Amino acid sequence: MLPILRINRNIRTIRRYRTILGVLIKYGFGHFVEQLNIDYYLELGKRFVTLDKIPKDLERLSQAQRLRLAMEELGPTFIKLGQLLSTRPDVLDNAYIHEFSKLQDKVPAVSFEEVNAQIQRELGYPAEELFAEFSTKPLAAASIAQVHRGKLRGGEEVVFKVRRPGIVKIVETDIDVLMGLAYLIEQHIPTVALYDPVGLVKEFRRSIMRELNFTREGRTVDRFAVNFAESETVYTPKIFWDYTGDIVLTMEYVDGIKISALEELTAQGYDLKEVARRGADAFLKQVLDFGLFHADPHPGNVFILPGQVICMLDYGMVGRLGQDLKDQLIDLLQALLNRDVDRIISQLLYSGELTDDSDIKNLRRDLHDFIEDYYDIVLQDIKVGKLLSEFIEILTHHRIHFPADFMILAKALVIMEGVGRQLDPDFNMINHMRPYVNRLVLERFSPKNISEQAGRIIQAYSSLAKNLPQDIKEFVNRLNRNQFKIDLEHRGLEKLVTDLDRSSNRVSFAVVIGSLIVGSSLVMQIDKGPMVLGFPLLGLLGYSIAGFLGLWLAVGILRSGRL
Repeated sequence: MLPILRINRNIRTIRRYRTILGVLIKYGFGHFVEQLNIDYYLELGKRFVTLDKIPKDLERLSQAQRLRLAMEELGPTFIKLGQLLSTRPDVLDNAYIHEFSKLQDKVPAVSFEEVNAQIQRELGYPAEELFAEFSTKPLAAASIAQVHRGKLRGGEEVVFKVRRPGIVKIVETDIDVLMGLAYLIEQHIPTVALYDPVGLVKEFRRSIMRELNFTREGRTVDRFAVNFAESETVYTPKIFWDYTGDIVLTMEYVDGIKISALEELTAQGYDLKEVARRGADAFLKQVLDFGLFHADPHPGNVFILPGQVICMLDYGMVGRLGQDLKDQLIDLLQALLNRDVDRIISQLLYSGELTDDSDIKNLRRDLHDFIEDYYDIVLQDIKVGKLLSEFIEILTHHRIHFPADFMILAKALVIMEGVGRQLDPDFNMINHMRPYVNRLVLERFSPKNISEQAGRIIQAYSSLAKNLPQDIKEFVNRLNRNQFKIDLEHRGLEKLVTDLDRSSNRVSFAVVIGSLIVGSSLVMQIDKGPMVLGFPLLGLLGYSIAGFLGLWLAVGILRSGRL
């Protein structure tokens, strides 16, 4: 399918295209915009954007800095996109990862009248009828929602998060634009197309749409509460479902100390080493036991409650690891910590991330060099976050892609390890990780687990054996009726098709112009019909139209840079 058919061209989206491309050009990415050939796809020849010189105050900034500033100017969708990309070292260089990590999701608060309208729209009643008390001044304001404090009529202290008015429409429009640009990138910029921009946009759409749905976030919080129901060291806030919906999330107010407030924690008598240990254990339990983890555990989202209890807030972004991904993670961690290059490559082959096109010889060499760098380091001195980051850099260099949740986990692990070392300079993630990994490895080979796996295998083969005769029969019947079809997909020819289409249009245009000139010349030889200055009006009109169309064609050819 041609890219032009994949671009939403309604008025609102086209205006957003103009804004986005204008901002990109402002920050010095005009060459990128020209490569996309966006003029042709959106307005068929009409100049869509004007490439101006980059302002002098931006020239001194790096590309990564300018792109971060552009994303901040473009608003919430692009800020969220940058934050997601900051977790993907397999896609971006470290310079971009570092800059995108600085993206701030802080915007001016909307008025409480607008907030109240959202509450009434979702819950059926205004805030004054639902809450005994509430603050009109927000505790925090972000691009997607803002948070207010209140008290229910039953006396419970709560915070309620309310989605900003109109944000869904803004995000949907921006995703339409991003999807259109992603398709154009795949067509026109092969070096970037290798990173699957369409797949990245689809992943981002899934992530941000989940974040926009507060009912889904509430259910996620409840799942965490169930997972840690028996824990005495982790507390999960309660969700008040009578006051919660897709637009409004009402949660128990938690009065604690931010984990980064070291002086205040010390003054209150907290044992910082114990806090670090409990925080690491809580996170590893999320990942390795439950396969559902908090994907944004920065210090502002982690509070310490009396009794040195860990409480995490803001569950809009979470990661998920199924059993297969957990098994892959455990095998890779074991191989890395045991410095076993052959096992790492074997695991990559087994997981399907390493293809026949991969240069296994050079990959093996790079992994050996990587292991050698860590060989003389005492195991307890190794930083797991740094280890994983450097490992991912090697995989990225060899164009080996891992699931997005792996990338999110790597970043979350770096954050948690950094917070742990702030609390306790002797903190070591490996010491906390080893018991979990060893336990899970033993559980994998326990009689119960082996019997369950054997049962699943038997069931799978049983289903295969049951369906195979019918599948073979249907296959033979299709062959007999000449209904067997093989679908072939051509790749890399889209640009050729587009260029041929453009060339044929220009040739047709030239034929029309030539016909007008020939026809007008014949009319000029006839002294009949209306006359202007002694010449036939119809002939002059034909020459004028031909001249205008010829000039238009010449300008289009010169603008494309291809004579």
